[in-house]
Amino acid sequence: MAPVPPGIRFLASFNRDQWYKAFTFALTFLLYTSFHLSRKPISIVKSELHKNCSHVMRAPTESSSGQQPVLHPELDCSWKPFDRNNYKQLLGAMDYSFLCAYAIGMYLSGIIGERLPIRLYLTVGMLTSGLFTCLFGLGYVYDIHSLGFYVFVQVANGLVQTTGWPSVVTCIGNWFGKGRRGLIMGLWNSHTSVGNILGSLIAGYYVSSNWGLSFIVPGVIIAAMGVICFLFLIEPVFEILRPARLGPQPFHVQKRGRAVTHQLHESFTHSCECCASVCPSVSRCYSVTQVYPAVCLQGVVEFSLCLLFAKLVSYTFLFWLPLYITKAAHLDAKKAGDLSTLFDVGGIVGGILAGVISDKMGKRATTCAVMLLLAAPTLYGFSMISQFGLGPTIGMLLVCGGLVNGPYALITTAVSADLGTHKSLKGNARALSTVTAIIDGTGSVGAAVGPLLAGLLSAQGWDQVFYMLMTADFLALLLLLRLVMKEHCSHRKRPGVAVE
Repeated sequence: MAPVPPGIRFLASFNRDQWYKAFTFALTFLLYTSFHLSRKPISIVKSELHKNCSHVMRAPTESSSGQQPVLHPELDCSWKPFDRNNYKQLLGAMDYSFLCAYAIGMYLSGIIGERLPIRLYLTVGMLTSGLFTCLFGLGYVYDIHSLGFYVFVQVANGLVQTTGWPSVVTCIGNWFGKGRRGLIMGLWNSHTSVGNILGSLIAGYYVSSNWGLSFIVPGVIIAAMGVICFLFLIEPVFEILRPARLGPQPFHVQKRGRAVTHQLHESFTHSCECCASVCPSVSRCYSVTQVYPAVCLQGVVEFSLCLLFAKLVSYTFLFWLPLYITKAAHLDAKKAGDLSTLFDVGGIVGGILAGVISDKMGKRATTCAVMLLLAAPTLYGFSMISQFGLGPTIGMLLVCGGLVNGPYALITTAVSADLGTHKSLKGNARALSTVTAIIDGTGSVGAAVGPLLAGLLSAQGWDQVFYMLMTADFLALLLLLRLVMKEHCSHRKRPGVAVE
């Protein structure tokens, strides 16, 4: 008999659960990549919606040959209504519409997601998100110039996109334990940057010729991924379907199931009692999967507020970086979009490094705090160096991306998963959805405020925007100081052990 090839032996060495883990890791990575891919086009298209067309002038006639050329405003090549002088405020309002709806919807999404099958909930969200993303692009196809139309589409898209994050984090968080969660989540969370990069490249390819396709193509992609989600997504370990031919479960399995249910009920009651002692204002015993007890988990409030400011910085870059590069480096929309992807490349490296370091040290808050401390002066350096040529700009984009996205990635993934699978929850896998929604929902408030403030402050000069970003970084750092001190005190008592 011929020997089995080494590659086949390697594949056969993995059991079914390991294959499910690998498949879920890859599939949820691609699913959320498509979410970010569909969010990125608006930042690329901004410079096309309002272009500097002051060179468009009416040719002098015979009667006015001796006069100065007259500007012809109706020939301006900007897209109405973004051809006005307050275009930055209008573009900021569109960002705010999406992100404000996203922030509000996120708090509800986690609670709703607990009560519905994750696979179906995520599928519906992706299909409707694809619809609204395409609808924005159809504004170009059908020559729509109503600001109300674009704001409505942004609000609707922001609401349906909240189905994504709690669902995928619940799936991935319940498949992987705490052992190397920082590394695994750091690698997995690179989907954010990969989605931004792909979204920039796709939108940049069409932006100059037909910016409507910059939205339609990503919309079709996320809708197609929604179909794949429906067909293939495997929910957490306890929900893997058994083959139908096996028939009813044996008595001992049923008995074990009832015992587990009773154990979970007792753990819920215990958690409610613990929460009531911490939060006396909670007048009745909520389920641990509801909002108030989840807020009472140690570290949820601090990390949520820290994420508010960290996400403010990250999303300001997400929505305004291409336009800033266009103005500062005098590049066209496509080149600015391509260059902005370097920020996301740095974000991939920063997210992975943050996960690895926090695993090694067992100190999530300290890792975030150090990166936030370094990020603020780096942002100031970027605002200065970006005016001195392409080379320094590339280097600073990579460094800024790593330091800005590192804490953001760590909090939204490994920290959320740690808190959502805290020992006080005693095996309630669905609680992770609510904890994730609380943390990311609070962060999304900052994501909504940041781009709006950038639109208002940029009218006074881009320096004002960078001062706002540096202030946000320092505030995020201050909010973590108590947890940092607690980690160090705990580390001295129990060296090498992470804080629960």
